[in-house]
Amino acid sequence: MYYDFFGFREPPFSIAPDPRYLYLSERHKEALAHLMYGVQGQGGFIVITGEVGTGKTTVSRCFIENVPDHVDIALILNPRLSARELLSSICDELEIAHPVGSSIKELVGLINDDLLKAHAAGRHKVLMIDEAQNLSAEVLEQLRLLTNLETAEKKLLQIVLLGQPELQEILGLPELRQLNQRVTARYHLDAWVEQR
Repeated sequence: MYYDFFGFREPPFSIAPDPRYLYLSERHKEALAHLMYGVQGQGGFIVITGEVGTGKTTVSRCFIENVPDHVDIALILNPRLSARELLSSICDELEIAHPVGSSIKELVGLINDDLLKAHAAGRHKVLMIDEAQNLSAEVLEQLRLLTNLETAEKKLLQIVLLGQPELQEILGLPELRQLNQRVTARYHLDAWVEQR
């Protein structure tokens, strides 16, 4: 009834992370700049954190729509997976054929082969994981090991972790100090506060 009255063409106030409706405040511009900077980087991790509803996922969708043409993105939305399941999901996202039941070693080998081919073709692969606060320490360590895949000149995989503030606490654990040292950019997306 109010569609015609207000001239709406689609349902208003959707909770879907539609980047068409992203208001790029200064803090969102900064988060997006960290993501864009990371794509130009030499591998490692980019960490974007923020409370629920601050726009992390929407910023990431805006990033995906604006990455350079030579960048391929694998997006993992449900990270509550074992290390083997995560590697299999990465293969699925990167369209790497792999037998059902492949071991971690086999999956890492297939991912490495794909990254080397992409590098030779001038392409850059980025793995984005949303809700990364749900990753276990074991899976985070497996992700760190993926950043060991490299040529003599550069790392072959950039990993972006998007999560709630507890992700920073997880990365601060002593057993994840090696991963934490590989974070090349991090940004905390604060909740918007009206200035008076």
